Amino acid sequence: MSPLRLRQLWSLVEAIQAPLLVKLDERELVDCLMARLEAEQCLDSGESDSVRVYIHSRIQLIRDLAQTRLNVDLMTS
Repeated sequence: MSPLRLRQLWSLVEAIQAPLLVKLDERELVDCLMARLEAEQCLDSGESDSVRVYIHSRIQLIRDLAQTRLNVDLMTS
């Protein structure tokens, strides 16, 4: 996966509301991220597959980041 695609994906993760990232199951989370990424950029099938595999491998990190954002929001409220 290209560095540009990685930046786009992680920017997307940061842009999505944390409660949504936490509540979706694994399949829904991958599908949500893929749909939003594909709405921004046209991916060929090989790139789409590699992004999907990458997201699956980073599910726990995505959830941890979202949970941290939720915790910070609660502390600053």
